[in-house]
Amino acid sequence: MFQSFNRSDRRILSFPAVHPCESISPVTLLGSLIALSTSILNYQSKSFPTQKRNARETLRQIGILLIFFEEIQDRRSVLPDSVVLCFSELHLAFQKIHSALILMKSQFVATQFRVLIRAFATALEVLPLNCIDLTSEAKELVELVAKQARKARFDLDANDECAAKDVIWILNQFEKRIEPDMSVVKRVLDHLEIRSWSECNKEIRFMEELSLECDEREVTLLKSLMGLMSYCRGVMFEEIESSGTDQTEGRCSVEMLSCLNPEDFRCPISLELMTDPVTVSTGQTYDRSSIQKWLRAGNIICPKTGEKLINKELVPNSALRKLIQQFCEDHGVSLAKTETQNSNAARTIAVNSPAAAESTRFLSKFLARRLVSGTGEQKNKAAYEIRLLAKSSVFNRCCLIEAGTVPPLLNLLSSTDAPTQENAIAALLKLSKHSKGKKVIMDSGGLKLILKVLKAGPRLESRQIAAATLFYLASEDKYRALIGETPEAIPSLVELIKTGTTIGKMHAVVAIFGLLLCRENCPRVLAAGTVPLLVHLLASSVKEDLATDSLAALAKLSEHIDGSLAILKASGLPLITRILQSSPSRTVKEYCVSILLSLCINGSIEVTVDLAKDPTLMTSLYSLVTEGTSHGSKKACSLLKIIHKFRETDPSGLRSSRVPQERFLRVR
Repeated sequence: MFQSFNRSDRRILSFPAVHPCESISPVTLLGSLIALSTSILNYQSKSFPTQKRNARETLRQIGILLIFFEEIQDRRSVLPDSVVLCFSELHLAFQKIHSALILMKSQFVATQFRVLIRAFATALEVLPLNCIDLTSEAKELVELVAKQARKARFDLDANDECAAKDVIWILNQFEKRIEPDMSVVKRVLDHLEIRSWSECNKEIRFMEELSLECDEREVTLLKSLMGLMSYCRGVMFEEIESSGTDQTEGRCSVEMLSCLNPEDFRCPISLELMTDPVTVSTGQTYDRSSIQKWLRAGNIICPKTGEKLINKELVPNSALRKLIQQFCEDHGVSLAKTETQNSNAARTIAVNSPAAAESTRFLSKFLARRLVSGTGEQKNKAAYEIRLLAKSSVFNRCCLIEAGTVPPLLNLLSSTDAPTQENAIAALLKLSKHSKGKKVIMDSGGLKLILKVLKAGPRLESRQIAAATLFYLASEDKYRALIGETPEAIPSLVELIKTGTTIGKMHAVVAIFGLLLCRENCPRVLAAGTVPLLVHLLASSVKEDLATDSLAALAKLSEHIDGSLAILKASGLPLITRILQSSPSRTVKEYCVSILLSLCINGSIEVTVDLAKDPTLMTSLYSLVTEGTSHGSKKACSLLKIIHKFRETDPSGLRSSRVPQERFLRVR
């Protein structure tokens, strides 16, 4: 199939470019053109291992146009509408050229300069130079560039062509399930000037970002190239000279995510997590499917601000998209709920590229062999490679599990080398998200080894990752009781709530919540002293997502009489009532109502008395009846019934303190 990628008529990638809005001022447009031209010229053609001559010619022509733009700016020339229109077309072409040059940094992506240069040549041809106050020399320069752009030849360098043929041969070998000749692979890497693990990893990460903006056919090519580069990263380079930096960056991003409000990830229209966030002309961000439906209905205003939309262009918000994806990855949130989400998820389940699939299988087997028979450093690197591979797709996890990487990774949990142990437990965390991975871990006796890391791992990060791994193992019904019965499991999680970072506490709390889905584990969780710690977390003004997880665990515990009594003993009632009335999150409110309902049912009459004395509570409950989910609304109705019934039968005079809303709303 890869012969088709060598065709001269292959469509160029959809470079991210946005047409300037119609109402843009000439001064702003000109300033943006100058800034964009300067940014393009910051690239040096000699820094590109491929397309050097084409890059040099493009940079030369844009350099001349920059002189033209700066002279217009200096002379403060008045630009007629026809000139502004031509400049808008130039701006669009320059954005694409800018992206094209960036794509060259990914080495493999073939950039078609000819199409882009012709685009701004056309804009220059219709540019009415006579309408602009310029020197004759500047006009001659522009005419020269237009003429050269029309005649410019952008041929493929002979060495580039040979390297491209090598790449196609390697990918075809993978398709045929044949491992390629390492000398050919090395020749390609040398031509592309990729000489270290970090350089190879940088290319993979760039192509991963690029694939988010491409259509299915282009993704197939990128997936094939990413598979090849991942294979090279794992097989061709022995040293990870920047692994410490990468891991630190991962921890920083986790801490950054813990500071974000997950409610900001929801589309203002659908109130669901955004999977394809796009920004409209007012600067507001929506999920693509929701805003497209809004626009198709004939609406011309921004749903959130009410401002009129200047245009209907939707600009992908890639930064927010990556944050949402990482948030969901770290919290085990599934995004496969809508048609768009299912399409995105499919890209991680089925790679749609035989070459990428086979290169991943070869790499998985190589890493499995390294884990068994490699040196200490080689085992550590193999564990880290698995950690990276398993993070990127479900398909990769499946290949790694089938290659037999789980048992040797479990053996590395006993390593005295802290980095090796951390990489091993992190790799197992990713593999435990796959149903086959859970089974192999449990069948291989991995529970005791994971608990050993959780209890006494030399690094806090390793202990926190072990807690997250337990959460995924506990997502299987058949493993919850087994984990809970293991004496050190729950006490170790409780200890992590005391000593962990915010993300570590969160891992421990959600793992406990998973175990509470097995009723037999409730007495064990209570006996470990969990309730006072959860109440303390709520009282300590923790981050919203940690507070939400703590409330979820308390709601589960409150379903049991002993759990309700423990919450009351820890002075949780006034705290939960206060959170219900102050939190803007519907999810938090519903957990609070669930807890209060259980406390009324399982606790003493004093709980109902305290709730009935608080007239402001009723407003929150009525609000949840009308605005909550079906489950939350039912819980709120049940709690209202209990309070109503108490007031109707209580002789102490509380009936006279009822709030006005009670006269107009009937609770069913």
